[in-house]
Amino acid sequence: MPPVIIIEDDRFLRVVEVVLDPKAGAERRAAYTDFFAHDEPDFDGWCAKLRLRVPKLYPAEVRMVEDQDALRKHLADANALIVESLSVGADEIAAAPRLKAVQKYGVDLRRIDGAACAAKNVTVLTLRRRANIACAELALTLMLMLSRRVNELQGRISAEALAAFGHAYKPFDRRHTPNSNWGRVPGLKILYGTTVGIIGLGEIGREFAIRAASFGMRILYTQRQQAPAAIEQQFHATYRPMADLLAESDWVVPFVPSVPATQNLIGHAEFLRMRPGARLINISRANVVDRAALLEALRSGRLGGFALDPLYDTPGSDDDELLKFPHVIMTPHIAAQPRFNALDDLEEMIVGLSREFTP
Repeated sequence: MPPVIIIEDDRFLRVVEVVLDPKAGAERRAAYTDFFAHDEPDFDGWCAKLRLRVPKLYPAEVRMVEDQDALRKHLADANALIVESLSVGADEIAAAPRLKAVQKYGVDLRRIDGAACAAKNVTVLTLRRRANIACAELALTLMLMLSRRVNELQGRISAEALAAFGHAYKPFDRRHTPNSNWGRVPGLKILYGTTVGIIGLGEIGREFAIRAASFGMRILYTQRQQAPAAIEQQFHATYRPMADLLAESDWVVPFVPSVPATQNLIGHAEFLRMRPGARLINISRANVVDRAALLEALRSGRLGGFALDPLYDTPGSDDDELLKFPHVIMTPHIAAQPRFNALDDLEEMIVGLSREFTP
């Protein structure tokens, strides 16, 4: 009898169904073959190799569930659960007599009752997601680009190019001085010693905090509930209410989900609370930032820089007004890339889960 795996219906976790369940629909298989093709041109071959590594899991019966109620309906048959945001508490464990393992698609176990799992000999597995690391890396990359004006200066290596940029070449007196920044470009900054305000100290926010701390930045964060002291200490983060975080931060970086509560989270009032010249990096969904308020903050000069991935519209438009500002960077939804981040995450997760089915 094949193992029964209940999976929260996340668009990436659907790949587990494609890999492990022979009954997965042809349309879904074709869609993921196309989705991964530019990084993994042989997705079918990748799936086949992975199946050979997990003979205790393939073939499996995979059931995708959208919410907590749907999860509970399938617990009686479940041999394994894979969840991202759904809860697995004592009631769920009690209703799943065949359960061997609970796989968290991430590392935050706040919604999984570890004691209840341990009491029933159910293994709890975690995964440090490469996609989250990639998002944190891009946020930091965009900050570095804005702080050194790399997006504006790239390729401007001749006197003529710098003059066209507004900086006529005037040599230093090299008999006495060094020659760094011979283009005399003002406004260059470093991250060290500046304050970054993280909105949402979740899994991506924590990956970002690790990297910001290594640059010597002061880290503030805000979210609906203050994190435990141990988490604050681990990530060198200090809690602030939203208004205070905006007022104190040189950089503001939201890491929040795209839900109704976060739409236009940063609007006119929030831009007015930010210190003049502060910069905003948004790799959450674009609608976290009110577009009209953003344009107003850029036009007035109050916002010192902005970076966005993904865009307000997909594909974007070459005449987007945001592109007219020299201190704006926009990229076409590349934060979690390459695709191998997801493929390697899922391979690690499936192989790890298969060990729980080995006698």
